[in-house]
Parts: sequence; C-alpha cells; structure tokens
Amino acid sequence: MASENSTMITEFILLGLTQSQNIQLLVFVLVLIFYLIILPGNFLIILTIRSDPGLTAPLYFFLGNLAFLDASYSFIVAPRMLVDFLSEKKVISYRGCITQLFFLHFLGGGEGLLLVVMAFDRYIAICRPLHYSTVMNPRACYALLLALWLGGFVHSIIQVALILRLPFCGPNQLDNFFCDVPQVIKLACTDIFVVELLMVFNSGLMTLLCFLGLLASYAVIICRVLAHGSSSEGKNKALSTCTTHIIVIFLMFGPGIFIYTRPFRAFPADKVVSLFHTVIFPLLNPVIYTLRNQEIKASMRRLLNQHLA
Repeated sequence: MASENSTMITEFILLGLTQSQNIQLLVFVLVLIFYLIILPGNFLIILTIRSDPGLTAPLYFFLGNLAFLDASYSFIVAPRMLVDFLSEKKVISYRGCITQLFFLHFLGGGEGLLLVVMAFDRYIAICRPLHYSTVMNPRACYALLLALWLGGFVHSIIQVALILRLPFCGPNQLDNFFCDVPQVIKLACTDIFVVELLMVFNSGLMTLLCFLGLLASYAVIICRVLAHGSSSEGKNKALSTCTTHIIVIFLMFGPGIFIYTRPFRAFPADKVVSLFHTVIFPLLNPVIYTLRNQEIKASMRRLLNQHLA
C-alpha cells in the first residue's frame, strides 16, 4: 500500500468524445447553440413560475425545481466539455474529478427522486382529488423537496466514499469526456469486483426500481383516468400531463439504466448515450413539460409581453 500511495496520481487525462477534429467541431457548434437557446428557456420557466400568482399549485412548484435541477445539472459537464473541445490536452485534477462525479450523482439522484415525487403528486391529484389539498399542502411539498435533496446527497456520497478508498497509481487516461463511476473505478490498481457490485447496486438498481415504479404508477393513474366518468376535457388534460411525465421518465432513466445497470464494460454507444444523458436531455426536460402545459405557456407570453411593452 505504501508503494501505491507514493505513486498516487494527481490528475486524469480525458480522451474526449471522439478523436476526429471534424466531429469535435460539429458537436461543439451544435451543443453550444443548443445550450445558448435552451438554458435561458429553463431560467424563463423558473422566473415565470415564481412571478405568476396563478402558478402556485404543487405541480408548478415541483416543475420549477425540476428546471433548476436540470439547469444546474447541465453546468457540471457541458461547459468543461466545450472548453476541452478547443484544447489539445484535456486534463482534470483528481479533486476536480471527484467533485464533478459528486455533483453529477447528487443532482442526478435528486432529479430522479423529484420525478417520483411528481408522480406521487399526480396520483393524489387524479386518484384522491378530495384529499389533494390536505396531503399536498405547502409544508408537505417543502418536506418532500428536502427529502429528495437529502436522498440525492446520500446516493452521491456513497459513490464518492467508495472511490476515495481506491488507490490510483496509473494509468490515468479516462476514456470519456467527463468523470463518471464506470471509467474512474476501472483505473484503480486493486481488485474492484466488490466495489463494482456496490456501485451497480447503488446507481443501477436504484435507477431501475425508480423507473419501473414510475411506469407502474402512471399505468394506474391512466387506467383511473380512462375509467373515471369525468369530462373529456378533464381526461385530455390529465392524459396530456401523464404522457409528458412518461416522456421525461424515459429520457431521464433510459440512458441511466443503459450506463449503470450492467457491469462496467465499455460499449461503442456509451459516449453518445452519456452526451445525451448529461447535456441534451437535462435541458430538454423542463421545455417538454412547458410545451404541453397551456397555463405555463400563457403565463410566459404575459411575462414576455410585459417586458417587451
């Protein structure tokens, strides 16, 4: 162990998304344009929900937090990736790598739990409407928000604690454009079988169970909506909301299941899936919600008209 500690590496070299300069330039331009257009849209969603007294329902409270989480999540990987596209040597310090990994799983875990909370909110609203105002009161909403932040923290700190115990004495090349669990633990100069199982259990199993649980809950909600004798307008609104949630669930959990629920072996599609998982989908999620929500769209138009008038 002494010899391992004496040769402990202090930085990692990121091999990047691709070695092709033309593809790097193309991805750089596309991601930058996407980032500059969609990211302000996320902040506009937050501003709209905060400034409109008519958007005080728990659904909008959680949607505002989703936009904040997704915007924060996109800052973890995208800015550095864009800078690295313009750099010949892509280097990240050991501490910087661990920090990036911590916030990636902290915010990602929190977002996954937030989607569970939003599913619970829709279940109470549709299946137990008479109890909705009692169950989803402001104190309960803030308690659920605190719980999901705490859950994301616990999930992430477990990952970091396991990695900090591993010795890294070379090589130090990460075959990715950011630091994540599968690539980092492969560089440890010790047997990682047990750690790998713990990582798959902590990330993969949690992701898969949340995904299956959410699909089951929305299946129950949709069946209840179709069986309930409400107006066609009410049914369409409820089905539209549930469909939007299901789309975001697939965007959020699909790549996570692909990356974390299998043994950490490299696949050709890993980097592309990671790009969408860490950069594209987080920025798209709140926009998808907004485009299918008439109340928020109307409120955004009023807000923009006020500032442009």
